[in-house]
Amino acid sequence: MDTIFAPSTAPGRAGIAVIRVSGPDAREAVAQLTGDPLPAPKHAVLKAFRDSQGAVIDRGLLLWFEAPASFSGEDIAEFHVHGGRAIVDAMLAALSAVKGLRAAEAGEFTRRAVENGKLDLTQAEALADLIDAQTEAQRKQALGQYEGALAQLYEGWRERLIRAVALTEAVLDFPDEEVPEDISNTVREMVEGLLAEMRTHLDDHRRGEILRDGINLTVFGKPNSGKSSLLNALAQRDVAIVSEIAGTTRDVIEVRLDLGGYPVIVSDTAGIRESNDPIEQEGVRRAIERAKSADIALLLVDASDPSPIAGLPSNVGEILDLVVWNKMDIGEPRLGGIPISAKTGGGIPELLQKIAELSAKLLDSQGKNAPLTRARHRGHLRDVVAALERSQKVPDRELFGEDLRLALRSLGRVTGRVDVEDILDVVFREFCIGK
Repeated sequence: MDTIFAPSTAPGRAGIAVIRVSGPDAREAVAQLTGDPLPAPKHAVLKAFRDSQGAVIDRGLLLWFEAPASFSGEDIAEFHVHGGRAIVDAMLAALSAVKGLRAAEAGEFTRRAVENGKLDLTQAEALADLIDAQTEAQRKQALGQYEGALAQLYEGWRERLIRAVALTEAVLDFPDEEVPEDISNTVREMVEGLLAEMRTHLDDHRRGEILRDGINLTVFGKPNSGKSSLLNALAQRDVAIVSEIAGTTRDVIEVRLDLGGYPVIVSDTAGIRESNDPIEQEGVRRAIERAKSADIALLLVDASDPSPIAGLPSNVGEILDLVVWNKMDIGEPRLGGIPISAKTGGGIPELLQKIAELSAKLLDSQGKNAPLTRARHRGHLRDVVAALERSQKVPDRELFGEDLRLALRSLGRVTGRVDVEDILDVVFREFCIGK
């Protein structure tokens, strides 16, 4: 296998840059850049790193991780140098001159970790989510998945499904051996238990995906109720045009924010009113549709308007999750909802607290199970459930066993682990076949 190298830190000027080398020729890379023996594994040593001509590029720390006790499961060398662009470029040029080394492709270190059994696919995806996490809630979810929350759940299901397949194979292939007579009923009970757990796992209202991608909060209301001003107040910068002219916002404006530790995509929509302007009519239509599909729909009402809800859809109560009374600096207090002034900032902290509470309720974890975080997981698990449901309806043992195998294959696609040897191991361990 090729030995790969690449910077593990972001490009640009920095105090430290880390360059990682992984593969069988990592030892040779260390020898050529330092001229010294390998250090003890997992011990940082100060070294001078030299190019192919023997000139010193920089002095920094060298770490050595011996296979399989490394991130990728291979021999890994890490060069910690000063983060100047010229130093990093010179280090990469020196490594490219070492025979057997090549620049890594995107994600190749993590892919090798999966291929070498250091991570499963759910953990590899969680690593990407952990790197991309922008809020505390996203960090916690990604970290839990990276530490194996989903992997343990799916591995437990996989082991039970392997046993069900193995028992079924034993009945079909070794009818004259010591196989319990009631094994078919036992397998069907196992399948029923798996089905119940998987259905509960899938019936999660997309909590994990919403947290990973961001909670959609739509602000809607009549023109001039202060929707754009509220968006600017939440973002703490000017992201939307504010004007006293009604109908200024024609399309949906979005901004991603960290509100109370949760990732929230706040959408400012067109003011809802009757209009003869076809462009504004389309904006109103989009505003209503966006409010209906939002995770949190916030109705903003002008507290200074004598008829604050006139002109709004008759079913507005079925759409909204939160009522906010704006312009309290010039309006009068009303019952219900949260009073704010987007202009002065009054009430904004209370509004943020309420949004955080609604976000926490929306993303409340389902039992002890880790939440689904990707559509890929959901699709494969639905295939597993479909196969298991089919198995419960077929009287034929061969078809029953085939549905179980299809379910196992689909589950393996989630984690990246499917091996027919696992099935054979269970068969020969639990039954005295071929004695």
